[in-house]
Amino acid sequence: MTKELGNDVPIETDVFVRRKLGLPSGISFIVGTIIGSGIFISPKGVLLGTGSVGLCLVAWGVSAVISLCGALVMAELGLLVPKSGGPYIYLLRAFGTFPAFLFVWVHSTVISPGSLLIKSLTVAEYVSRATIDDCQRTKGWTKLLAACVIISVTTINILSVRLAARTQVLFSIIKVGGLLVIIGGGIHQLAIGNPGILDTGFEGSTTELSEFAVALYSGLWAYGGWGNLNYAVEELKTPKRNLPLSIGLSMVIVVFIYMLVNVSYFTLLTKEEFLSSWAVGVTWAEKLFGRGAIFVPIIVACSVFGSANGGAFVGSRVIFAAARDHNFPEVFCYLNVHSLIPTPSVIFMTLLSLLYLILPGNVGSVINVMGFISWGTWGLVMVSHIVFKFKEDTKNIPRLIRVPLLVSVIMLLMCLYLVVAPFLSGFRMEYIFAFAVLAAGVLLYFLFIYFRLAIPGSGMVYSFLQLLLEVSPPSQLTD
Repeated sequence: MTKELGNDVPIETDVFVRRKLGLPSGISFIVGTIIGSGIFISPKGVLLGTGSVGLCLVAWGVSAVISLCGALVMAELGLLVPKSGGPYIYLLRAFGTFPAFLFVWVHSTVISPGSLLIKSLTVAEYVSRATIDDCQRTKGWTKLLAACVIISVTTINILSVRLAARTQVLFSIIKVGGLLVIIGGGIHQLAIGNPGILDTGFEGSTTELSEFAVALYSGLWAYGGWGNLNYAVEELKTPKRNLPLSIGLSMVIVVFIYMLVNVSYFTLLTKEEFLSSWAVGVTWAEKLFGRGAIFVPIIVACSVFGSANGGAFVGSRVIFAAARDHNFPEVFCYLNVHSLIPTPSVIFMTLLSLLYLILPGNVGSVINVMGFISWGTWGLVMVSHIVFKFKEDTKNIPRLIRVPLLVSVIMLLMCLYLVVAPFLSGFRMEYIFAFAVLAAGVLLYFLFIYFRLAIPGSGMVYSFLQLLLEVSPPSQLTD
């Protein structure tokens, strides 16, 4: 229902999220978020950890199976608890407000803004390599481009859900098209009888389990994003049909593309070229197309931009869902009266990303912190899935998808290993930051969630933001 407000501007009187995402949008959000820079960079790490072409392809297959198992668990959870927020809502239902708040706190202050920062810097790096020579490219210039990327992604996600969805579809088409070119090049090499190093098979394979685990880490990073649609399930049309279809079809598409792209890489590059490359996809294109290889950095930039757009979309929905349940400052669940988008949540994530951009440090430290926290979160999600199998109010709910308990247990063990593994190589300073963030979250939980203390003047701030951003509490705000 709408009405006119001044100058014939229509606004919504019933303020709640609308179901505007169809099956194509759902697939594009998952595919577009998974396929970022990983398939162009991660192959080096996978080959380095396995030592041979054959075992490298096996590692990619194992990474695909693990990711598919996680995706199936998320599909069941999304249908069992069909509310936006992803892991937040599952932890809330399974364990209560404390772990749910800690997840939102870490996700909103580290994972989402950190991910947006890394992807924006990656876009800036590839755009710089494609348009500026090495002498003129500086760290300041790269950071300025990254800031422009962050602001662009934010603008798209503030204007409308439909624009964000169409942007995701467009960039998904571009990135898949670029990868199909690489696949086509590999098929051509095989057709003319040039298998490259594929015929070396398992020659030189590592026998160290720890090295194979490192290879899996790189592969799993490239597959990251399989659970992202669950963060915005309330905006998905016909979720009982479109959620499992989106997840299933997306994983099939990504696995098919990833395996064929790796085969294509091996038809043209030697092992030495593979391991010395800063980006395998670019090195492959330079060898095949020469000067024409400039299209690959552009494709990578488009690929990562699409991934950043999808990440920003789902990241803001976690904050929205928690604020709606009074487990985060209420202002973050306010929706714009025109676009019905949680504008304060999007802006909050953007400001943190820009803050991290100007702080000293390197991207590697951010990735280490994110990996440690992210896999810990996914481990808790797997525990939630196990709990729902036995909890009185959920165990008898009819399920369209029923994932075996064994899958959750295997995924949980994998997550535990990926959390513990980094500490086996020595303690790093960035883990102190991670524990400090968790400790701050515990303190904030007891002050503002458990004891419900209020910051003096917060009501005036909320009123000011409502007027400034034209936002309003959602109609379904819980009491």
